[in-house]
Amino acid sequence: MNKTKILIIEDEKPIARFLELELSHEGYLVDIAYDGRIGLEKAVADDQYSLILLDIMLPGINGIEVLRRIRQTISTPIIMLTALDEITDKVMGLDTGADDYITKPFVIEELLARIRAALRKNGLNKDDVSLLNISDLELDIARHEAKRANQAIELTKREYDLLEYLLRNEGLALTRNQIIDKVWGFDYVGDTNVVDVYIRYLRSKVDDGYDKKLIQTIRGVGYCIRGGKDED
Repeated sequence: MNKTKILIIEDEKPIARFLELELSHEGYLVDIAYDGRIGLEKAVADDQYSLILLDIMLPGINGIEVLRRIRQTISTPIIMLTALDEITDKVMGLDTGADDYITKPFVIEELLARIRAALRKNGLNKDDVSLLNISDLELDIARHEAKRANQAIELTKREYDLLEYLLRNEGLALTRNQIIDKVWGFDYVGDTNVVDVYIRYLRSKVDDGYDKKLIQTIRGVGYCIRGGKDED
């Protein structure tokens, strides 16, 4: 299960939403705070985040003060995200404990690369996971292979991406829209029923012939993969 959770502390809602979509598409779990005080509370509540994106110009408490207070208790990687481009602002952020600094407007690919670098530095990069498994099902990321009970499973690219997303979020109820955003892309235009179609394809390859059914329907929500349910 992918537990790489990122907190965005950003008061500009369009930017926060854009980041949420892009990061979710990359497979990260995302939480948002729109002011400094709430962001600080979330960040230090139980040290649950793998990385924090922190704006400087925030209502409540400014980003530098949020950073200073976070660093009094936890060492979570923090990337400063701000419209300010003065050298003094960069120096202040880095001296206060930021791991990196990127200026708006930014290219999303650069930010994603900086996030991966910060996570690698702290041993938290989800891409370092080479094997995902649940019960007797295995997905070898490096080899791009799937097996159940040591029997190879032939998957199309879409089926593989869908299975990987389910496994990285093991036990979580995923909506059709979440699955569409991650597996098809958030710019996908079409019927969400395509998810149901591909879940059927995947079940026929992963669950058919086995007593324990791993891919489960969550009524009124969507789907999840869990440790196994005996067939009725």
